[in-house]
Amino acid sequence: MTTFIGIRGTAIQAVSSDPAAPELGQIWYNSSSGTLKGYQNYSVNAWASGGNLGTARQNLGNAGTQTASLAIGGGSTVNLANTESYNGSTWTAGGNMGTARSALGGAGTQTAALAFGGYVAGAVANTEKYNGSTWTASGNMGTARYYIKGVGIQTAGLAFGGTGGSPGNATELFNGSTWTAGGNLNTARSTAGAGLQTSALAFGGGTPGNATESFNGSTWTTVNSLNTARGGLAGAGTQTAALAFGGFSTGPGATELWNGTSWATTTSMTTARRSLGGAGTQTAGLGFGGYTTTFSASTEAWTGTQLQTRTITVS
Repeated sequence: MTTFIGIRGTAIQAVSSDPAAPELGQIWYNSSSGTLKGYQNYSVNAWASGGNLGTARQNLGNAGTQTASLAIGGGSTVNLANTESYNGSTWTAGGNMGTARSALGGAGTQTAALAFGGYVAGAVANTEKYNGSTWTASGNMGTARYYIKGVGIQTAGLAFGGTGGSPGNATELFNGSTWTAGGNLNTARSTAGAGLQTSALAFGGGTPGNATESFNGSTWTTVNSLNTARGGLAGAGTQTAALAFGGFSTGPGATELWNGTSWATTTSMTTARRSLGGAGTQTAGLGFGGYTTTFSASTEAWTGTQLQTRTITVS
């Protein structure tokens, strides 16, 4: 009879509690629960409802992770200055920006965020930094614009695309106090994005609406397109593991996964919407706000394929 030790050359250990940091493929017997367990990639690929925003809004800025995110400004019947923070279940009001605006860019973390550009009575170049409670004005962008995308951190931010300014393919890099012009996008548009200042991904927006480009810190390179062309979508993740969701399209809740080479269509959002905020990673993403038939306050959490401890059964 074939045994595990015969295949792997390793005996299955009996332990009273699950290992704190197991290795991929590791198997053990939990004597306390009387179960055989293993550490493996497990595909959930599903959206689940989270707590509603305090203020329904669209075209908002965003920063952070699935369990520590920020919703920044945006628009309802007026431009908004308010900030809300999310702990994985509940949104809480934070400090207001100095300039109320919609269609702005955001980057960073919940306690060290960046907000820039946006729409007031036209395109603005204002930049503000957040410390978890208070916003402080910083250096203006070189090109005022709205529907702009941002990625990175507060001291190394990246802004790209947008409209209302010239050109709509402009890229700027932030060093914590000032902005510097970088290489232009190949396709001018209001796009979604993911990643960091020196390793970013831009996807969707404009025409044809499915274009994807990769940034190395100085130059954008065209790579494989989204499967569903759209604008007004959100993104999360990294340059090699991104998540795209929502937007204006024939499938406005469509979700796609990027593996560094190509996009794959997966489970759609529960509530289809456009002009929403996005945060987190490819395996733990967050979508919030936006517009359905009205301004939305709903939040959805994404769980993708991730390493998990699983009970091994014969079924």
